[in-house]
Amino acid sequence: MSDQHHSSEVGRPDDDGGAMNLPERFENPGLEPHRHRLGDSDPKIAKRSERQIVFIFLISVLASIGGLVGYFLIPVDEPNVLNVRLSTLVLGLGLGLGMLGIGVAAVQWARALMDDTEKIEDRHPMSAGSAVQQQAFEMLRDGAKEANVARRPVLKGAVGGALALAPLVYLVPLIGNLGADWDISKFAHTAWRPVRGGDPEMYYQGQFRYLALDPQDTRIRAADVTNNNIVHVIPRGLPEQEHYLEEKAKAVVLLVRVDPALLKESPERASWSYDGIVAYSKICTHVGCPVALYEQQTHHLLCPCHQSTFDITDAAKVVFGPAKRALPQLPIAVDEEGYLYATADFDEPVGPSYWQRER
Repeated sequence: MSDQHHSSEVGRPDDDGGAMNLPERFENPGLEPHRHRLGDSDPKIAKRSERQIVFIFLISVLASIGGLVGYFLIPVDEPNVLNVRLSTLVLGLGLGLGMLGIGVAAVQWARALMDDTEKIEDRHPMSAGSAVQQQAFEMLRDGAKEANVARRPVLKGAVGGALALAPLVYLVPLIGNLGADWDISKFAHTAWRPVRGGDPEMYYQGQFRYLALDPQDTRIRAADVTNNNIVHVIPRGLPEQEHYLEEKAKAVVLLVRVDPALLKESPERASWSYDGIVAYSKICTHVGCPVALYEQQTHHLLCPCHQSTFDITDAAKVVFGPAKRALPQLPIAVDEEGYLYATADFDEPVGPSYWQRER
């Protein structure tokens, strides 16, 4: 094969075993002949495909309705963890199946009913002149025509219902849980706040809340807190309190004992610990996950969600991760019998930042 000869055929090796000579360009082989689907020529098969798609959309509609019904029927205001889990499960299934049904039905619609003829669009300079705009409008119009929505009212109703109901599983709980109470000052206080005339079983001198084991709700002696062990704490008597779950979400505490010589305490915080025992909020200041892991060697508290790490020997300051603020500290002391109690509320609002925070 000579160097000057060009062909659309793939070159072959030279007779003397030399390198393969390839043509400078290959001719466009074109598209394969279009293969029509059975539904393109058989109305019964097309109708069956339409019913299948309507059925999938109907599943999406029923799932969305089920999620909404579960939101209204399953009470979560009572301190019942099972109800909260069941409500979350129903909402998740309703939203997931509702959206999944829409996606699966849309894919099946495109595969079985929409025009599947291969189209070729030549590349042109990227300019949006009037001719290009007109061509785009025509393509959109052709696409709507090929979807065959106008002459399929049942399918049109199914897709409209599915698209309208699926977002409600997310929007209704979001708006419904906002409530009528816009008093944000409650975020700045927890069940640790001192009171007057409190039950002596729950409050030291009727004023300062005792620390209790979570979930046993039994008071904690300082002598029972061993070195380098973490203790999960709630306010004494909290399970009997109104809105228990909401209050617990703000008031959970981690109690740790370390060598007092390791604590780097500022003068104003010198009285907030007792014999190396420190108490910090369990709620991460990043997005509110529970800071539940403790590294004994480094004295670090770790949030398992996004790995924010806090040094309890240095006011629980952030040493790693996306959190921007230290964990709020709970000032503690002991009574005459050696039981731990909180002398005040947290030094700042717990949890992630919100708009009205000062910092």
